[in-house]
Amino acid sequence: MAETLQAASISAATATPERNIRKSTLPNGMLVLTESMSHMRSVSMGVWIGTGSRDESAAQNGISHFVEHMVFKGTTSRDAKQLARETDAIGGNLDAFTGKETVCFNIKVLDENVPRAMDILADLVLHPTFAADDIQREQSVILEEIKMDEDNPDYLVHELHVANFWKGDPLARSILGTAKTVSSFDADAVRSFHAARFTPANMVFSAAGNLEHDSMLALIEEHFGGLQPGDFTHDRSPAPVATPHITLRNKKSLEQVQLCLGVPSPAVDSPDRFVLYLLNNILGGGMSSRLFQTVREEAGLAYSIYSELSPFRDTGALNIYAGTSIEKTPEMIELILKELRLLKDEPVSDEELTRAKDQSKGNIILGLESSASRMSNLARQQMYYGRFISTEEITEEVNRVSAADIQRVARELFIPERISLTLLGNLGDLKVTREQLAC
Repeated sequence: MAETLQAASISAATATPERNIRKSTLPNGMLVLTESMSHMRSVSMGVWIGTGSRDESAAQNGISHFVEHMVFKGTTSRDAKQLARETDAIGGNLDAFTGKETVCFNIKVLDENVPRAMDILADLVLHPTFAADDIQREQSVILEEIKMDEDNPDYLVHELHVANFWKGDPLARSILGTAKTVSSFDADAVRSFHAARFTPANMVFSAAGNLEHDSMLALIEEHFGGLQPGDFTHDRSPAPVATPHITLRNKKSLEQVQLCLGVPSPAVDSPDRFVLYLLNNILGGGMSSRLFQTVREEAGLAYSIYSELSPFRDTGALNIYAGTSIEKTPEMIELILKELRLLKDEPVSDEELTRAKDQSKGNIILGLESSASRMSNLARQQMYYGRFISTEEITEEVNRVSAADIQRVARELFIPERISLTLLGNLGDLKVTREQLAC
């Protein structure tokens, strides 16, 4: 992600013939991206904040997520009930989420209701009241959310794994924060955080659907143009170094052992990112993947097993998740490592590579069939790459990946000394050594 999300140019013409994309910058520095989709009746709009939980201090861990919740509790002109009723009255879908590197507030409505939706979205983002009694109530709600997630073994094993994998770095911390940090937030802390982060230089407004760029731009300027430019700069630490670990956490109440095995991987904008996508697809990205076929279909060791990429602006991780019985855990670990070894030792077949490419290209195209997904796609590409990447360019990059590329990256990733493993469950006297993670 760039140090500032502000575009260099005031306005850009259509990005590609295949998609009617425009980019402009308001006088206060806020970047605006739109994609016109005249065949649709919906319009999706999102305000993206260019910082997330990894940009918080240890004492403020969870405040991005807390602020995301708090803006829905009331503004200077609407209380929480009015926000909900006015959104429902236009058939809208108003939502928000917090990630490690971004926060997004978004709404989807019919094209005829865009002005009313814009007024609600802008009010929500720009004019929250952060009332003391609302803060106290929401602290209680989020404390319950933390407890709920700690009772979810799928979530807990990932949190345990990440906490040790990125040890000592903000990436290791939970997006939700801790009971201690969340309980410490007061109105002054929340208002200061909102004022510092919700500035034009740290925001992107993205919209897609049945819209016209100039009209949308005028509407956005009407609501966001009065926001003062501010003096926002990112104060970011160097890219973290992953800590290889073996973590065994006993939890006797669980019927299954939850497993998370991972290795560090390149950043989101890596030149090898398309190789990584295909490698992940082949390894554990679907029902035809090697892990699914070997561990579930052939050995019958697990109901759920998959691999996933977690790319960030300066680093990343590739993780494998599975759940099985304590008796079958050693065999499952052995089979997973065998599949990693095969990717290093033998080039994938032409048939398997073609299938992975076709699946990936299909997922990309199908993933752009809604106005909401295109709105998100626009913002993420700008924030991480600083430009729009067409589906044609992505397809060309995917097609360019060779079996030799897959094998090269597998050899770079799957180094036994860099593998981390987390097991959560009724483990008894189960032990795992570094020697057992050879691949």
